[in-house]
Amino acid sequence: MTESAASESGREPRLRIVHCFRNPIGGLFRHVRDLARQQAAAGHEVGIICDSTTGGAFEDRLFEEIRPHLALGLQRIAMRREIATADFAAARKVVRAARPLRPDVLHGHGAKGGAYARLGGTLLRRGGRRIARVYTPHGGSLHYDPSSLKNRLFFVAERFFDRLTDALLFVSQYEANAYLDKVRPPRGLAEIVPNGLRPEEYEPVRPGPDARDFVYVGMLRDLKGPDVFIEALAALREQGTAATAHIYGAGDDAERYREMVAERGLGDVIAFHEPTPARQAFATGRVLVIPSRAESMPYIVLEAAAAEVPMIATLVGGIPEIFRAEASRLVPPGDVDALVAAMKAALADPARAAADATRLRELIGTVHTVEAMAASIETVYRRALALAGGKD
Repeated sequence: MTESAASESGREPRLRIVHCFRNPIGGLFRHVRDLARQQAAAGHEVGIICDSTTGGAFEDRLFEEIRPHLALGLQRIAMRREIATADFAAARKVVRAARPLRPDVLHGHGAKGGAYARLGGTLLRRGGRRIARVYTPHGGSLHYDPSSLKNRLFFVAERFFDRLTDALLFVSQYEANAYLDKVRPPRGLAEIVPNGLRPEEYEPVRPGPDARDFVYVGMLRDLKGPDVFIEALAALREQGTAATAHIYGAGDDAERYREMVAERGLGDVIAFHEPTPARQAFATGRVLVIPSRAESMPYIVLEAAAAEVPMIATLVGGIPEIFRAEASRLVPPGDVDALVAAMKAALADPARAAADATRLRELIGTVHTVEAMAASIETVYRRALALAGGKD
């Protein structure tokens, strides 16, 4: 599996593209918004079908920003996170929502969105329309431990839906390897297309005058490691270092993290905030901490690297693919002591932390662009459509 070459989209007929996903938050939502905007700019007609029960005021504003680019509209349907009998009703609603849009491509993102899009594409294709069924996992179930019976059921489902897949798009080599190891060799096309950034995101961000020592930006769930970050701040205080921090984000575990902070007496040094644009949040801290237990190709790492923000991140998923020669700086996931050591080093030598950030920005250059990402994905769409004619 190799990265796709960009297509000469100007010489091809425009496509009708519908993106389907469950969770309109985090990097997955960012990926779809960027992709939809680029696809619309290239002359394609784009629509979104996603969950109606997730997200808040911040996400509502993001939907309003993208809505003018959605010629095929935005439709929100209740989609549960866990597998449940309600999925059958949700799948039927996705099919009903997609049918009048007459899509050429149904692109599912994440495990649940991928299942709905591929099942829906298969049913619509039986009505006589040629549709490319495309799936991007964005980590999702690929992060699960296959030793658990419950998790093995997810991989059984992934193997079933692989038979209904015309093209798999992975955001990192890590994700492609995980699919191969935990699911099966892909039946259809399979390409690696890394996440991309907008040109303005390569402008450096400097800390503001009131910046705290550290900042966390991301979903508030254990997979992303906010609990490890809080424990590290508590350990620093016990060792005589009263480091300060901001935590930006929302999620199911938010209240538990607030309780952790209160129980450890850290309310005076850790401030919680609602989701905020990443670059705005970056300026409120001197060092970004990404304590994730699992990732695929995290936008927050790409954004921080491009913005020349000093960063402490974990050795998981596709993060080493971003850090490349600098990957030795990454810390083990879930290791509070290792995170404490890295945070103490950043506090003790801010000049070195800044120099590390400059080297990483130079290392990634401008390889990760939304233009290259969208062009590569369009190439895969067209290849999948060309092969889709005879499949059921």
